[in-house]
Amino acid sequence: MTRNEMTQYLCIDADAHITEPRDTWTSRVSSKYKDRVPTVRLDPATGAETWYMGDNKMATVGLTATAGFAREMPEFPLTYEDAIPASYDSGARLKFMDEAGIWAQVLYGNVGGFGAQQFLSGDDRDLANECVRAYNDFLVDWTSVDARRFVKNVAVPFWDIDATVKEIERCAKLGFGGITFTGAPHDFGFPFIGDRHWDPLWSVAVDTGLPINFHIGSGDLTTLDFPKRCEVDGFASAWARGSADCFLMNAFQLNDLLFSGVLARHPKIKFVSVESGIGWIPFVLEAADHQFKVNDVSRSRPDFKMLPSEYFRQNVYACYWFEKDAPSQVISTVGEDNILFETDFPHPTCLYDNIPEAIETALGKFDHVVKDKILFGNAAKLYNIEMPQLAVA
Repeated sequence: MTRNEMTQYLCIDADAHITEPRDTWTSRVSSKYKDRVPTVRLDPATGAETWYMGDNKMATVGLTATAGFAREMPEFPLTYEDAIPASYDSGARLKFMDEAGIWAQVLYGNVGGFGAQQFLSGDDRDLANECVRAYNDFLVDWTSVDARRFVKNVAVPFWDIDATVKEIERCAKLGFGGITFTGAPHDFGFPFIGDRHWDPLWSVAVDTGLPINFHIGSGDLTTLDFPKRCEVDGFASAWARGSADCFLMNAFQLNDLLFSGVLARHPKIKFVSVESGIGWIPFVLEAADHQFKVNDVSRSRPDFKMLPSEYFRQNVYACYWFEKDAPSQVISTVGEDNILFETDFPHPTCLYDNIPEAIETALGKFDHVVKDKILFGNAAKLYNIEMPQLAVA
């Protein structure tokens, strides 16, 4: 039986990460940039393999690849060799996916930040653009082992709207299935998402049929004051708190989107709140509708034809993985059409060897129609994923 005939899959994973291999950038840029793009060096303070761009520390390799590691956080793999190969090797990833029952994964990176904002660490925009292009080319190579089973998301140079549009158009022709974009461009000195500056981005997203993904941590994370928090609370506590704060940052970004007018102007556009959980969504939607009505927003903004919650149902999705009770609440108040299932593999809080249990705990009481939407159908439709064929008896 070929892989395309297998029927044992449990889900489509709407958020998984690649721990980028050492040569992701150095092997895909000209000699002009080779010494300036992200490279891996040992951090003398920790002895861990770490990504640097010039003198700027970008990411510690092992913190993005803790799945299957023998020791618990705050310990993590210090080198690639200490991490499981499925975190960085696509052939090993496919083997893991088959063993875990994952048909396809929507992929996100780590090093450039979840909105490519890390590439702005220097003042050279040409270099930043080159880093984005090289990363997207890397995705094409990494997923070529079986492109049906991986959704490539376009990283964009959001600091240059014309270059952003061109990169999306280029990558759409290469089979990319989505776009990653910072949910808080204003954190970096650029216009709010409701500004008409971004209209070319929204238009090309609609024209190509690619959803725009707001992954947590795509804004300015310096506001978390992580180093100072570590001094006061310790690493583990500061890391846990910061991770939870990131979920709530996406709640702010969703609220910004709902009141921006973007969804009214572009009724066919799709957005996804990624790795943010979903338990907060009913409250945000109820609060948004309440404030919309009390403040009579439609009187001053006649472009709004619906309530914020209605725009959410029409245009926005969100992903969950660890929550046990929230899916029931969200399904009962919002519905099942806007929920996606993820694992966050291979990050510290990912689902790894407990995927069936997590699915059963959250969705066990629902019928197969609801389960199929959340575990397969919603993601397949949104990202245009080819589903496995049923085996013929």
